[in-house]
Amino acid sequence: MESLFDLTGRVAIVTGGSRGLGAGMARALASHGADVVVVSRHAAEGELVAEEIRAMGRRSFALAVDVQDVAALHRMAQTVKERFGRIDILVNNAGVGITRFALDVTEEDWDKVMDTNLKGVFFCAQAVAKVMKEQHGGKIINIASVAGAMGAVAIAPYCASKAGVINLTRALAKEWARYNIQVNAIGPGYIKTAINEAELSNEAFLQKVLSSLAIKRLGEVDDLAGTVLLLASDASQYITGQTIFIDGGTLA
Repeated sequence: MESLFDLTGRVAIVTGGSRGLGAGMARALASHGADVVVVSRHAAEGELVAEEIRAMGRRSFALAVDVQDVAALHRMAQTVKERFGRIDILVNNAGVGITRFALDVTEEDWDKVMDTNLKGVFFCAQAVAKVMKEQHGGKIINIASVAGAMGAVAIAPYCASKAGVINLTRALAKEWARYNIQVNAIGPGYIKTAINEAELSNEAFLQKVLSSLAIKRLGEVDDLAGTVLLLASDASQYITGQTIFIDGGTLA
């Protein structure tokens, strides 16, 4: 069974890979044999993750890319193909959120969230899928959120963008199955990262979050590792168009 999850010789791209969930998923893929390209707007931080992966004996380099820049995404895919020869796995993780009541959301707020979380996800998938089509297969893993399947106060654009990711995943799965490309999504719930550390340090907010969970603890970055390995590996050859929620039972 271990061979099902062996990623030796596979090439993965992880966007938003310099920190938090992205860095954790990049390490998980490398730990099972993948060579990993760490894509982020934060070049120096991305290179630190790439150094960790090289220390594990895998090939890795960092690329500074803003996923809102469609031309840059196509250059990214070609750069990876030229340097590593192929692209087997894309983890479409880059994303942003703005906390603001809906009546106060500006057009700039809306566009920033949509351009990163939905437009960026689509065009990154498109750029990589063109390479995967040539090589007759690949795995695309879009990072959605529980917020894409439920309402939440003060993050309306984020909820809308992640709902879009979930249905985009279904559409691409149907369209690209003919090329042997499986497209799935992961929907994290409340996962502890440096980004939300301050918010979750508020005891009242923390207790409110915990009360919504069937499993009474916050998620850890490593809680995503098993699912990303499943969806990146040969173990998921007959899984496509699905969103797997890693949410401690928030949606149960």
